[in-house]
Parts: sequence; C-alpha cells; structure tokens
Amino acid sequence: MVPLTMAAAGEINSIKRVGGKADVRRFLESLGFVPGGRVTVVSENNGNVIVNVKESRVAISREMANKIMV
Repeated sequence: MVPLTMAAAGEINSIKRVGGKADVRRFLESLGFVPGGRVTVVSENNGNVIVNVKESRVAISREMANKIMV
C-alpha cells in the first residue's frame, strides 16, 4: 500500500484505505474515494493531483492525496 501521491499517472489503482479524521474521511468518500473503488491519476502539479474517480475528474491537495492508500 502506498499513498495516492506515489501512484504513477495513467495507472488504474484500487483504493485500499481512506485515512484521516472522521470529517476528512466523510468528505473524501462523498467525492467517491471509497475502499475498493478505482482511481486513476491524470496529472500531478507541485504535489496536488488531478484524478479520475467514478467517471469524474477531481483535484485534491497533496495532504488529502496522502490520506488515500492504493
């Protein structure tokens, strides 16, 4: 398991775990980051990442991406 920030661009990954406090987990889960879901890193800019998750593109900060384990 590695954080989402370590995933290669264009590679389809399976979400293993979503960490952080309860409100952070709820926020990420509302965006579609749930264990067992598929996520693809589209691009990375200064640690911030743009990902495809559940047929949507989402931009998240490096701190948020570090809480998502793939």
